[in-house]
Amino acid sequence: MGEADGVGEADDVGDVGDADGSGVPHGPLLHRRWPELIGPLAHLRLGAGPTPLRPLDALDLPAQVWCKDDSVYGTGGWGGNKVRKLEWILPEAERRGTRTLLTVGGLATNWGLAAALYAREHGIHTALALIDQPVTDDVREQLRRLRRSGAALHFTRTKLRTVAAAPWLFLRHTHGGRPPYFLPAGGSDPVGTLGYVEAALELAAQLRRAGLPEPTHLVTAVGSGGTAAGLALGLRIAGLRTRLVGIVVNDTLRLDAPTVVALAHRSARLLRRRGAPLPPVALDPADLLVLRGWMGPGYGHGTAQATAAQALAATRVNLRLDPVYTAKAFAALMELASDHRFGRGPVVFLHTHGPRSMPANG
Repeated sequence: MGEADGVGEADDVGDVGDADGSGVPHGPLLHRRWPELIGPLAHLRLGAGPTPLRPLDALDLPAQVWCKDDSVYGTGGWGGNKVRKLEWILPEAERRGTRTLLTVGGLATNWGLAAALYAREHGIHTALALIDQPVTDDVREQLRRLRRSGAALHFTRTKLRTVAAAPWLFLRHTHGGRPPYFLPAGGSDPVGTLGYVEAALELAAQLRRAGLPEPTHLVTAVGSGGTAAGLALGLRIAGLRTRLVGIVVNDTLRLDAPTVVALAHRSARLLRRRGAPLPPVALDPADLLVLRGWMGPGYGHGTAQATAAQALAATRVNLRLDPVYTAKAFAALMELASDHRFGRGPVVFLHTHGPRSMPANG
């Protein structure tokens, strides 16, 4: 494949209507694999897939590197990996009969903005508890977006104060006797994690369609654990032995291999409870490599490595990275590949940051 080429096409495992009852074929791969899930575990399409898979040959590394570009995922509002999670979370909110999402994030939370924008399109309100992070011009601009999003913003400032405020937040956002649907940071609960089970199945289908070899490693930023957990579970469901490499960018949460695997197993149990005949999944913390050496002083703090990686990605391979998540993961990939930690690969870099323009009425 040339530098500008990409791999698309969805899996051809059968045509099953979307869970919204539209009867439109080509529903999510999880539904096509297990039609038993269509009713009990609904899905709402918010983006167009498969997202591009393209080589990053211009990096000139010892290992062959590809990019799975989820930055383009999403039909409006705020894109990237958060949208895949919301495709399962919003129907789950409907199933629970709640009209409010209550969640938490940093001052510049991409997750919170995506939740607010996509939820309001479907008549669901969002309330955000916001924790302090270093304030930069990008953070100030994101706060302006959040204020325009229609979300209720609660500046709880610290993790401890957020926990202390939780009972009040639940009461404040209970309407008609219906409590809010609480979601942890990043939407990383067992339901939201299914977004990246789906993405891993999508990647496996792309590889099969293009006749590409199985990647030895898949590198992603780890900010709340849901993306990594979904990928870990999805890769095994797809029959891939690819090792997940998670680059931790958040020091406010426990993010290690056992925690990620525990969340993956919770999602597997959810699939079984909703009807999927999913056999036991051989997934162990030793199957993951979770690294913290590129985070810098803490969540939201810039690093020289990330700044250099951001510039290199933009000029060499036309990737727009963010300094908090993807630039740090890309810096790690570059260093690990240069040190021959991946052998000759191939290695997949998951690009998860996907800013969009705010809607005109936002």
